[in-house]
Amino acid sequence: MVVIHGLLSASQALAASTAPPSTPATQLPLMFDARERVERQDLSTILRVRILTTVDFPPFNFADQSGRLSGFNIDLAREICTVLKIEAKCQIQAMPFADLEKTLEDGGGEAVMAAVAATPSLRQRFQFSRPYLGIPARFARNNAATPAATTVSDLSDRPVGVVKGTAHEAMLRAFFPKITQKPFDSYEDMLAALKERRVDAVFADGLRLPFWVASEASETCCSLFDGPYLSQKFLGEGLTIMVRRNDPTLAAAFDQALAELSRNGRLQELYLRYFPNGLY
Repeated sequence: MVVIHGLLSASQALAASTAPPSTPATQLPLMFDARERVERQDLSTILRVRILTTVDFPPFNFADQSGRLSGFNIDLAREICTVLKIEAKCQIQAMPFADLEKTLEDGGGEAVMAAVAATPSLRQRFQFSRPYLGIPARFARNNAATPAATTVSDLSDRPVGVVKGTAHEAMLRAFFPKITQKPFDSYEDMLAALKERRVDAVFADGLRLPFWVASEASETCCSLFDGPYLSQKFLGEGLTIMVRRNDPTLAAAFDQALAELSRNGRLQELYLRYFPNGLY
């Protein structure tokens, strides 16, 4: 099983969930066409919907300071159950990431919401809802770098940091061949080089980078610019809900609920709660 990585501390996730939106630029792109009709499913015969997740992927799913299960995925799961009018049947259960796939396959749950990447091999064994959140790649630049970069074209032939061996390295090479890549062994080494102006900019995960730019750790050295950049080839489809292969009704019901939450603005509200600095 593959996870879409984007590690934040639980304290960062808690701070994000209570912080106010920073700017209007945090608008969540609509994942569903407002004119598209998604058929409502009859869930009257379903006895329960156990949604499996983890506690180690903040701000999506984590245990808060009181031990309560929290996060973007947790709140979204509750909203989905409300839209589908199955609140009394819904349960949210946390377990180790390595156990999710087998537990779902063996009937120990009806769905997984834990940032599992919808790989071709998993699609042969499970169904996935439509994506509800894409994780983009972003640039961040050092504000003192000269000449100042305002668009990605300004980075031609200038050093841009990227973590070695990642999808972002491959994506940067494919999308921006004129940029001079500076590979680093770790994310932390890359950010240190950006702060110290050993590179003019970095290209990285759009989940982690906005939090770092806005945090005390960056010492206001840097800012996001240009983008965001989404690529199914390099970054996958985004966040989806995984269900058993023989449960198409539930998969379709999740699509219907996600579409409604997207259209009525509730998905946007949850996004702003946990990502006040925006991913896009």
